[in-house]
Amino acid sequence: MKKIRVLIVEYSLLLGRILSDLLTRDSQIEVVGVVRNYGEVLSKIGELHPDVVMLDLDAPGIDILAFVKQIVRSASTSIVVLSDLTKDGIGQTFEALELGAVDYIPKPSDLLDGISYLQAAANKITSKIKIAASANILKPMGSTGHLKSESNLGDKVVAIGASTGGPQAITYILTRLPPNIPPILIVQHMPKGFTEPFAERLDRMCKFKVKEAEEGDYISRNLVLIAPGGFHMTVSKTGRIHLEDGPLIHYVKPAVDPMMETAAQHYKSKVIGVLLTGSGKDGAWGMKKIKENGGVTIAQDEETSVVFGMPKAAIEEGCVDVILPLHEIPREIMWRCRK
Repeated sequence: MKKIRVLIVEYSLLLGRILSDLLTRDSQIEVVGVVRNYGEVLSKIGELHPDVVMLDLDAPGIDILAFVKQIVRSASTSIVVLSDLTKDGIGQTFEALELGAVDYIPKPSDLLDGISYLQAAANKITSKIKIAASANILKPMGSTGHLKSESNLGDKVVAIGASTGGPQAITYILTRLPPNIPPILIVQHMPKGFTEPFAERLDRMCKFKVKEAEEGDYISRNLVLIAPGGFHMTVSKTGRIHLEDGPLIHYVKPAVDPMMETAAQHYKSKVIGVLLTGSGKDGAWGMKKIKENGGVTIAQDEETSVVFGMPKAAIEEGCVDVILPLHEIPREIMWRCRK
């Protein structure tokens, strides 16, 4: 079996060695180089032809986002960024994803804490590398402008689920919706510490309110609620949010299925389910329940998905009404609200 070739770009010599040792423990991964000088990266990519570039965003004296853009423009390789958990670090991570990075790995700011975390999270890290190696490398999509406001939204509720590639896809959809929107519930596979900055960033970019969901939040128009990392988000019969610190589902928390299933249970045919890019099968069951209760289901197509796993699972389940490229999904959501 051909090994996954990984180039590590890491300013810290110690952390570079630890990452290299961690990845090479997996028989399917080969570390082809560890680069400290960011100025050598493009030539090393051309020389070594890595499948994945693992890039630490904390690089002194480097315009790291311009650097990410340059790699995306110049190379046919997936980028997985290593990001510290500071507010600036998380914000930079989302910008890197919007520029074309495939995924991210959280790294505590303190180096010693970061090392212990990386060692404990070895399986998650190698899994992300493997997913990135087979991901679609998509160029950033240009702006298509906002949709016009709708006078008749009906009483629909939109339930969106996503994983790898989801932050980019969710950002694309929400920033193109008009100011008046139906209630939107989002589960993005994302760890604790990332969902709140993600919601705050979207809130600044959108023409409606976006926030990390809290226990007891009411589901209402012109409001997007994003499930917090570390909690499953469900919907009560009174139209309020409930957060559950239960076991992992599909190896993640939050998971898409509980949110979609409970939304379908209480809102029946009023639910519009949207399953976006991501690995695994989370969301297929939820989409099935939406369909069984008379709701509409939309899946992102393979061509525009970074990873065509979750949408594919739902399609194979036979519970998807419409399969669309990402750029057509915002308009489809608003059109379905009028029906």
